[in-house]
Amino acid sequence: MNLAYIPSPSTGVVHLGPIPLRGYAFCIIIGVFVAVWLGNKRWIARGGKPGTVADIAVWAVPFGLVGGRLYHVITDYQLYFGEGRNWVDAFKIWEGGLGIWGAIALGAVGAWIGCRLRGIPLPAWADALAPGIALAQACGRWGNWFNQELYGRATDLPWAVEISDGPNRVAGTYHPTFLYESLWCLGVAALVIWADRRFKLGHGRAFALYVAAYCVGRGWIEYMRVDEAHHILGLRLNVWTAIVVFVLAVVYLVLSAKLRPGREEVVEPDRGPAASDPATEDEAQDQARDGAEAGAEAAAAEAKDPADGGSGPKDDAGAGETTEDAVPTESETPKTAKKL
Repeated sequence: MNLAYIPSPSTGVVHLGPIPLRGYAFCIIIGVFVAVWLGNKRWIARGGKPGTVADIAVWAVPFGLVGGRLYHVITDYQLYFGEGRNWVDAFKIWEGGLGIWGAIALGAVGAWIGCRLRGIPLPAWADALAPGIALAQACGRWGNWFNQELYGRATDLPWAVEISDGPNRVAGTYHPTFLYESLWCLGVAALVIWADRRFKLGHGRAFALYVAAYCVGRGWIEYMRVDEAHHILGLRLNVWTAIVVFVLAVVYLVLSAKLRPGREEVVEPDRGPAASDPATEDEAQDQARDGAEAGAEAAAAEAKDPADGGSGPKDDAGAGETTEDAVPTESETPKTAKKL
């Protein structure tokens, strides 16, 4: 008999009148805000502009949610398709089921679109957001606690989580794998922040470090889980995914450090006032047009000869007189001058 354990909530939703407030959704939303807040601070510290991280997150977050859900539905299709299953449940994201692998993959596509629109390098933006993503996962994992899902093997440890009877679960105390992963993600965020300050990581290496470090923890935590999953060679599918993604992240770290050492000097280009303010551009065009007209009038005035009232051209030698006119000849010199 356990004398201490982590109790689970009796329900994962609270109704505010007709509006359901779901704990799982709140954890996801809090995680997004934390990621954007920290990412914005890091982006500004790198020389970026305030608000840029949030603007790109508008693209990345919806793509990430869709990608996370797609990965979960595809890898756990037996929960939604087949005898006795209702495929409509695949759209009930509030009941849980987001695969981080799909969320990161498709979220990166959305971030790439946002970065392209702003003329920003995606690796630099990903580096700024990397520890924030880890913190978002730390918050989001508590949604599994509200839904009483994704726990580990049975245990009588003092920090075991209590699970009640329900669909596809048996009452008892189990390893709180959601808590393990949440704590691991906090450590990953701290590691990335420290390494970025110590080694000045750039060109996507801070993000690659986050991915590699997360995969290490996800591998052993996933191995403890008892929920239904596909197995390949005796290992759960997500364990294999963690191994493959870890190798790719490490390879990127090594190659990137050799090919593109250092950190980006400019992460967000300055578009300048002419590109951002149409009124300024119109004023510049008006000034250029007025200057051209004034120059044309001055050229026309100088082209007239003042000796004949402006009816003829000036001599090419200068302002209305030639070198011969300026120096009198001997025949034109006054006699008084000769006597002297």
